[in-house]
Amino acid sequence: MDNPFSLSFGTIPQKYIQRPSDLNLILDEFSAEIPSNHVRIITGVRGSGKTVLLTELGVTLRSRKEWVVVEVNPETDIMDDLVSKLYNLEDVKPLFTNLSVTLGFSGSGVSFANSPVLPTSDVIVEKMLEILKRKGKRLMISLDEAVNNAYVKKFVHSFQILLRKEYPVFLVMTGLSENISNLQDDKSLTFLYRAPKLYLGSLSLPMISDVYQSVFSLEKEVANRMAILTKGYPFAFQVLGYLKWESKDSSLDDLLKKYDFYLSEYVYEKIWSELSEKCRLVLSVFKNDQPRKVQEIRDSIGCTSSQFSTYRKTLLGKGLVEESDYGYLRLSLPRFCDFIQNMLEW
Repeated sequence: MDNPFSLSFGTIPQKYIQRPSDLNLILDEFSAEIPSNHVRIITGVRGSGKTVLLTELGVTLRSRKEWVVVEVNPETDIMDDLVSKLYNLEDVKPLFTNLSVTLGFSGSGVSFANSPVLPTSDVIVEKMLEILKRKGKRLMISLDEAVNNAYVKKFVHSFQILLRKEYPVFLVMTGLSENISNLQDDKSLTFLYRAPKLYLGSLSLPMISDVYQSVFSLEKEVANRMAILTKGYPFAFQVLGYLKWESKDSSLDDLLKKYDFYLSEYVYEKIWSELSEKCRLVLSVFKNDQPRKVQEIRDSIGCTSSQFSTYRKTLLGKGLVEESDYGYLRLSLPRFCDFIQNMLEW
């Protein structure tokens, strides 16, 4: 049997812990007769399972005959991409008998049958949505790892127009907190301010323990210790399971060095490289996983309350710290303190 845990981002591992409440929240919103929301933004720290949830949502909706799901690429002309992919879906292509679509190196050419006019991709999408609407179908557009680039900004404007025209179109975007904030802060994209966010936090430690206990036939105490080592971080759950599977006879203590290496190599080094010097300075105050008083942290780095609130907001948004009690902060990610201290030594 192959290793049921995965180190690959974006794929659904054989062993993973679902987020039914988050999934059903979006499904219920989008499937309502009069939807309360047409847009959802899924955000969270790297490795929190954003893409997995987006994939699971797409799989679920594709199983329902009234839904059409299209995944678009944020690094290309999205409306052009949408036309091409929507037109070539086997289940709905027969509906577009009066449309003609050709693909070329510079993008897709789209036209109406027997028409000398070459319409834009925005126009052809509207025509496609009119057809889908008449057939009682809804379209969900899946956009993974959204960034504030020209393609995404242009698409958001086009999507807003589609909503105003009451087409049955829905959008789910995933992205890191800073990338989503950059999008929402763009003065031309105020529409996104009203889009509700779904922040993916930690997984249930008892559920992680149950999976480990089942897969490895462990004593409850050992499975619990493994779960605690992950702190509920989804990628850590996969890494520790993966390493345990590859070295079943090794003790947890023996696996820790590799565990630290994989967390650092796959996630933590990237997170650290994207932090400002001030945010790194705040994190350097944490010498262990114990909560620290905000006042103590401020005093340690010598900054005012207003200055610290900016760093605090940034680190909370990135999912690197969390509020344990009022006036206290603690690190969110497993063994991140060890990583920080190692980085400071260099």
